[in-house]
Amino acid sequence: MDSSVVEKAKKKETPARLDLVVFGASGYTGKHVVQELARICRSYPGFTWAVAGRNRERLEMVLRDAAKKSGSDLSSVRIIIADVDDEASLMSMCQQAKLVLNCCGPFVKFGQPVVETSIRCGAHYVDVSGEKLFLEILQQKYDQMAREAGVAVVTTCGLSSVPADLGVIYLQNNFGGTLNSVESYLIMHFPQKLLAERTKGVVRYSSWESMINRCLVHKRLNRWCLPFPGTDAAVVDITQRHLLSAEQKRPAQYKAYITFPSICTAFGVVLAGALLFMFSKIPCLRKLLLNYPRICSFGIVTYDHPEDGVMDDMCFQYEMFGEGWVTGDDVEQTPPSKKVVGRVSIQTIRNNNCFSGELKTTQKFLEKCIWQSIFFIAIISQIIGLPLATALRSE
Repeated sequence: MDSSVVEKAKKKETPARLDLVVFGASGYTGKHVVQELARICRSYPGFTWAVAGRNRERLEMVLRDAAKKSGSDLSSVRIIIADVDDEASLMSMCQQAKLVLNCCGPFVKFGQPVVETSIRCGAHYVDVSGEKLFLEILQQKYDQMAREAGVAVVTTCGLSSVPADLGVIYLQNNFGGTLNSVESYLIMHFPQKLLAERTKGVVRYSSWESMINRCLVHKRLNRWCLPFPGTDAAVVDITQRHLLSAEQKRPAQYKAYITFPSICTAFGVVLAGALLFMFSKIPCLRKLLLNYPRICSFGIVTYDHPEDGVMDDMCFQYEMFGEGWVTGDDVEQTPPSKKVVGRVSIQTIRNNNCFSGELKTTQKFLEKCIWQSIFFIAIISQIIGLPLATALRSE
């Protein structure tokens, strides 16, 4: 990054930083984050935040909608103009924030400049990425840089991996022995309205673009299961490696699956995934997929935001199966002799019953942070800089 840009931005630094800046607030994910922030911040009047993005008019519209739905006065929420292609604007944004919450994807394409600028400006960074490649890039490229700057870079803080990570920690803390391995099964329950509206577009183009550019079947729970290609396993692995180095705690092996109601559906997904993978590796076909997403996805992918209410009542459920030993004496001498089952159920944010399950060891933590907004984990609890697992155990 040009040092002249850094020096120029430092001159404009404001004396008091905002607690949080939501970057990419006018996008689909950002819009819902702003709405949730508006609702939650009514209980935290001293919490200061801002929205950031390229288009002032769209940001103003997002704030108006959030104010209307939450019944909050958002006139004091600052609007910051920032663009990933404009280093000076990113510097200006990051120097106004204690923490930058990045909702601007695809993260492999747009995330690195925001991460680097946040570190240089001393602003903690959180994102809602679900891209494994981006997670690996951050680990390899920015880990040491963030450590030296004393900045926390916390990625994949959306639905994609948090339940899996917390679920494994819960099983470890409550296993009553030595946990060896965990298998999780993601079950998705789609409301009829979502199924009826799918041809009108329910998947954002940025998610489609990420999937196109991203460089077996068995039965359980009366459903057919396939390996889950998300970031869950990578995130759990990072946490387990941290627990090994910091606490000499035996790491648990983890495998994630996604389930389908019938074997026909499962094989249909395999076939569609194989075709999509092959097409994405051929330049001319990849260009076709990116230029005509609605046609290639039979109307499921859209450039626009899905209609409000389409995602209401959607539910995600994780069934987690752990195996291990009753005591540590027989580890590696005998096969695992104990099993335990856990469940995490999450509904969409708009329902008040957003979290239910048996994660008793994290209840106080989650009540303090307000589970409905997973992104608040690193903000309200004031544990910025600590690994999530360490913060949970300290409670």
